[in-house]
Amino acid sequence: VQLQASGGGLVQAGGSLRLSCAASGRTVNAYAMSWLRQAPGKEREFVAAIGRGGDSTYYADSMKGRFTISRDNAKNTVYLQMNSLKPEDTAVYYCATKHGSVYRYWGQGTLVTVSS
Repeated sequence: VQLQASGGGLVQAGGSLRLSCAASGRTVNAYAMSWLRQAPGKEREFVAAIGRGGDSTYYADSMKGRFTISRDNAKNTVYLQMNSLKPEDTAVYYCATKHGSVYRYWGQGTLVTVSS
């Protein structure tokens, strides 16, 4: 499966962005999906995950209440709605298929920059 992340950009603190992760090669509903991010000089960290059917979602504590992960299996796409963005949310955001604790297939990443 190939994943293509998009939707990143420059936004002011307090603003919003919606990231998309489009899958090809295999239907995305075969996988649980996750978003992860890597800030400059930091390790990659978990952001959010969603089950195959979209009925279960999980978030890192710092994203709860601000970020929403969703999926549209008919469009083969997973989304990350990010609200109330903070400068510390600046990072490259990746989507990945989630297999238990393993992330197997990765998108190329999309850069989110939040200015103060």
